[in-house]
Order: sequence, then structure tokens, then C-alpha cells
Amino acid sequence: MQTTHTSQATQAAQVTQASFNQLVLASDNAGKLHELTALLSPLSIQVIAQADLGVAAAEETGTTFIENALIKAKHASALTGLPALADDSGLVVDALHGAPGVHSARYAGEPKSDSQNNEKLLQAMQHQSNRRAQFVCVLALCWHHEHPLPLIASGQWQGEILTAPSGHHGFGYDPLFYLPALKRSAATLTTAEKNQYSHRAIALTQLITQLNQMPLNQAQLNQTQSIAGGQGTNDEKISPLGISND
Repeated sequence: MQTTHTSQATQAAQVTQASFNQLVLASDNAGKLHELTALLSPLSIQVIAQADLGVAAAEETGTTFIENALIKAKHASALTGLPALADDSGLVVDALHGAPGVHSARYAGEPKSDSQNNEKLLQAMQHQSNRRAQFVCVLALCWHHEHPLPLIASGQWQGEILTAPSGHHGFGYDPLFYLPALKRSAATLTTAEKNQYSHRAIALTQLITQLNQMPLNQAQLNQTQSIAGGQGTNDEKISPLGISND
């Protein structure tokens, strides 16, 4: 049975505005921005897309979701001086040895195209009896680009690859991602429904849990940002985790 993650709203209420007031989303993917903005709305934090601050997309040179999420978060934080949240996600298909994986957005090459990616996936799966797949999401939250302990959270959404597209909602591989427990594709779910079950919702729930376990306050974050900008004057410098960095 599918597990919902609506508890994230309850957890989010525990993360107060005193923690931090602004967050840069290190993504130019309209679908991801829409979903993450909706998922983050209970936090009462101003969420700013990196493009709105003039930040271009980072070059994703990593070979894993974790590496690419960190690259993107550090890049946005370095250029804005703000905490940055990055999502690196994709589709992992068992029969294709994990492909398209970190190359999900450009599986069919440049320019990236959801329809062409889906067509290539259908061709690759044409003679495969094992249709199992997972949507994977890794979130990385960097307080500043040099901070040694960013928060990392991940989520997996289990499903199967269909033999033909179904549904018109969502983006990416949603029309080909079948959810046995719901007996429908991800592309037939509304945004609200998808945000109850998705890999991104699972990852964000984990991230919020980590935030709630931190003794973060605004004074500490201000000092961390000062350190990042080379303006710190205190001998003992405090990280957002309340850990001495000396």
C-alpha cells in the first residue's frame, strides 16, 4: 500500500521563521520548481528560484544524484550568499542497469525533451519483461558553499514502466511510470496527490525531520553567512549545527 507523506506539513510547522527566512532553489526545471515550492509552502520561508537572482544553472559533472545535488546547491549558495536547496532526481530502471539515472533529463540527447526521452525509454524497454523502476530524489541543503556538513535527504518511489503513455499531468517520465498500489500512472495524479506519495515528498519529509533536530537560530545563521563571506571576527565560529569550527 502506498504511504502518504502529508505529515511533512505538521513537521514543517515546527521549523520556525527564526531558523532562516530565505532559501534559494537551485533548479531551472519548471516542474521541479512547481513541486518543491508547493512542498515547502508550510515552512513560511521565502523560496526564491535561482534564475530570479540571476544565477545560471551549474554544470552537473557528478556521476551520482548526491554529487550533482551538492554541486548545484553549493553553486547557488556561493553566488547568492543564501542557503540553497538543490534537487537531483531521475528514473532508475532495473532492466536497464539503473539507466537513465543521472542522465534522465537528457536521456535522448540535446536539446532535452520529455517526449523524446519517453520515446527512447519505450524503445529500450520494448523486449523487457522486468518493468520495475524507481523515481529517485536527493535533496542537498547547503548553509553556504564552504560549509562542511550540508543536509542530505533522499527518497525513492517504486513503480513500473508502462508500454504506452498514460495521463497528462506532471512532467518527465510521469506518463510511463505506473503505480501498482494506486493502479494508475504518475501522470494521472494531480499535483496535490503526487505530493502525498512522490520521491520528492519522501526526501523533503526526511529533510524537514533533520531540520527539526537542529538547534538552528537566526544568530547562528547570520554568523555562518558572515564566515562564508570572510567577515567573521570571532575566534570561535559557530556553524548552523551549533558546532564549534575552531
